[in-house]
Amino acid sequence: MRYALLINNAEPAPGEIPAQAIDEMKAAIRAYTDALQAAGVLVAAEILASPTATQTVTRRDGDLRVQEGPFAETREALAGVFVLDVADHDAAMAWAEKLPATQYAVVEVRRSVLSCVDGVWSD
Repeated sequence: MRYALLINNAEPAPGEIPAQAIDEMKAAIRAYTDALQAAGVLVAAEILASPTATQTVTRRDGDLRVQEGPFAETREALAGVFVLDVADHDAAMAWAEKLPATQYAVVEVRRSVLSCVDGVWSD
């Protein structure tokens, strides 16, 4: 079963987080990713750019709209995602609990209902 671990957090102000703390978190995320790979459960991982660098694309009644900025103006935004292929929900939760981002962010665990791998859809 595939699960997405969605990392949501508030955008820190420039300089708010010391460089050493950023380096430590990067190292912790790398170690976590190495553990996921060693366990054979990592499908993909992405840490996303700031929401300020976002464009939103919608189409309503045939009209295409492209807007600068995120979909919703909220305090917290999607900051990253890990996609895992695990046996069950309990396994996904166990990996979510180990994710270093839980120290500063909210991690949402969501099961995938359809997956496309190498151009083939499966549920």
